[in-house]
Amino acid sequence: MASSMCDVFSFCVGVAGRAGVPVEVRYVNSAKGKGLFATQLIRKGETVFVERPLVAAQFLWNALYRYRACDHCLRALEKAEENAQRLTGKPGQVLPHPDLCTVRKDLHQNCPHCQVMYCSAECRLAAAEQYHQVLCAGPSQDDPLHPLNKLQEAWRSVHYPPETASIMLMARMVATVKQAKDKDRWIRLFSQFCNKTANEEEEIVHKLLGDKFKGQLELLRRLFTEALYEEALSQWFTPDGFRSLFALVGTNGQGIGTSSLSQWVHACDALELKPQDREQLDAFIDQLYKDIEAATGEFLNCEGSGLFVLQSCCNHSCVPNAETSFPENNFLLHVTALEDIKPGEEICISYLDCCQRERSRHSRHKILRENYLFVCSCPKCLAEADEPNMTSEEEEEDEEEEEGEPEAAELGDEMTDV
Repeated sequence: MASSMCDVFSFCVGVAGRAGVPVEVRYVNSAKGKGLFATQLIRKGETVFVERPLVAAQFLWNALYRYRACDHCLRALEKAEENAQRLTGKPGQVLPHPDLCTVRKDLHQNCPHCQVMYCSAECRLAAAEQYHQVLCAGPSQDDPLHPLNKLQEAWRSVHYPPETASIMLMARMVATVKQAKDKDRWIRLFSQFCNKTANEEEEIVHKLLGDKFKGQLELLRRLFTEALYEEALSQWFTPDGFRSLFALVGTNGQGIGTSSLSQWVHACDALELKPQDREQLDAFIDQLYKDIEAATGEFLNCEGSGLFVLQSCCNHSCVPNAETSFPENNFLLHVTALEDIKPGEEICISYLDCCQRERSRHSRHKILRENYLFVCSCPKCLAEADEPNMTSEEEEEDEEEEEGEPEAAELGDEMTDV
């Protein structure tokens, strides 16, 4: 356990104002499995820890629709004004205070072989050292017959937006092991994520792929094997092992969202302006988001997912004492305390967005049971245990509107905040 925890903490890249990471992983019980606990007092508003993922990948439909992000850290590559122009469908859209945009195009680099883009030389080298040598398609990057392109096309054909996972996250897991000098270390790291029984795995995969999931899963497994087979991971390529890998990503994958426009808006909010100028700028931003909603809907961010070792140990609560966000406009996940957390207290986040947490206990349980396969016993749910097991009329109307869409796509709205 000591060596594996050392591996875990090597992926925590910094904690604001602290010499070390003030948390520890403990076994809770058979229902919850592991949990994350404070080892010292953490004040409200403090950053509990900052973590980079073992692997991360942009969603395939998101990339196809020209949401340009660094192929390694998912940092948005468009200037804020370019982002606004694309999202509003207005090529002439101009943003005030353009100097507040943080995108540095002069630092962008591409892979010299396949031309995928990175936000910096550091990300290009990091990707090459960890997994990209295996996944680089070179001059065949746009060849539909290349094994990786066949795999990605098959994935897009069975998993339409809104996306909740990516086959390329699994591909990067395999490629990382293939390239690693110490393959066992990476296999140990990936094996720490929550495991499910065969029936639970099947339910998760069914949820992700729909009614024809068995046939779709076998097609994906065959293409995955043709593109990436690795002897050290031979179990992952069997039908049962591939389903387990699929369920691991479906259960533990953390949504990541980045946006240069959102960063620009935050910078505008921090400006010290005269009241009249503030009113005009706020009105401009409000109208901008209305125009984006009319043209693009809710798809604002460069989106993907990643596997975070410590974050994945955080259990759910409908009254969380911490939240996750991505304020650096890349894949670095910040966990921040929403209230004072005492030593020995469990650190809990919410798998539901703000609106879902305000629903009835029955509705919350329905969402969590269908997407995460557990029944919540947080203080709020226990306090509402005597409530009738039915949704309100308003909630039933909301659920009817959502029918046909995977509810997992709506989970973790706060998790993709930038």
